[in-house]
Amino acid sequence: MTSDWTKHNAGAPKRVVVTKRLPGDRWLRILTDAGCEVDVSTTRRSLSVEQIRQAIGDRCDGAIGQLTETWGAELFEALAAAGGTVYSNYAVGYNNVDVAEATRREIRVGNTPGVLTETTAEMAVALLFAAARRVPEAERYLRDGKFDGWLPDLFLGKRLWGGTLGVVGAGRIGACFARMVAPGHDMHLIYQDIARNEALEAWFEAINRTRAEVGESPLRCEHVDHVDALLERADAVSLHVPLDEGTRHLIDARRLRLMKRDAILVNTSRGPVIDERALVEHLRATPSFRAGLDVFEDEPRLAPGLAELPNAVIVPHIASATDWTRQGMATIAAANVAAILRGDPVASDPRVEDFLEGDSPPRLAPSIVNAGDLGLPTA
Repeated sequence: MTSDWTKHNAGAPKRVVVTKRLPGDRWLRILTDAGCEVDVSTTRRSLSVEQIRQAIGDRCDGAIGQLTETWGAELFEALAAAGGTVYSNYAVGYNNVDVAEATRREIRVGNTPGVLTETTAEMAVALLFAAARRVPEAERYLRDGKFDGWLPDLFLGKRLWGGTLGVVGAGRIGACFARMVAPGHDMHLIYQDIARNEALEAWFEAINRTRAEVGESPLRCEHVDHVDALLERADAVSLHVPLDEGTRHLIDARRLRLMKRDAILVNTSRGPVIDERALVEHLRATPSFRAGLDVFEDEPRLAPGLAELPNAVIVPHIASATDWTRQGMATIAAANVAAILRGDPVASDPRVEDFLEGDSPPRLAPSIVNAGDLGLPTA
């Protein structure tokens, strides 16, 4: 190991490689209490496949990696050859992981769902309103000393109240975002997903009963089968889909043209869900159209011209960046690894809070995405 790595609990019977230093220390205690020697990369740069392979070496029981890394056949072969049986992604998504290659080598693949739901939804809300009310533009104008006083037409933005909110992907995060925004701003909801979200629709029905009691009109919560129908009608659209071949460039030049000229597009899911070059051209050609982006197609690089566009609100992939969430993600990732190395079962119906609160987490793996394929016991 080079000087860019630190070792904890040296000499313990199990060895775990962690490719980035993680927030907090609960995750490290979980691993050391499970009898693991833990090697942690301290570099802020993304590690290459070769660097990770070298870190795995000839003895490694498990690993925690990042969504910026490609975990495919080469790394899973190296991990298996070193005696490894578990890998946990420090993210809820795992499009960077070839789960089939891991399963072929009987390596368990963990992720961190649940812990970042509300935090990511909050960032989508922040991007939506920052774009609608042109907050970054106005702040730069003020900081540059250009503000000479109130004007009737200074930074006119878009009023969302009473409009239509579109959500593409109504899973945990998408549904949470919809609940945060729509009722509080008198917005009707259109959502697109493979299946209806009956819990979300029931929640809106309950909200409408309360609205009726105080003399307010009901809000629609409408499921549509096709993205095009949603894009044509929504005043603001937020994307909450996983990245796969079906969602890559889900929003392309044709679909951008379907949207209202003054619509707002928010993405906190994965960058390649949007054709970023097409988005740049659309933003240039349609100044009243705005975008709020936390993720990018070719991170950390941006499509040429995106950074210069005043109608794009851009932040550096920080949707889950709160202390509570990032420490919770680390705890869940470590609990996955520790449980598998101890031979504990996989949680059948995990509560995130059970792993984040108290002196020690349950003796369960919170989330192993290929548990069923590998026939792992559950509890």
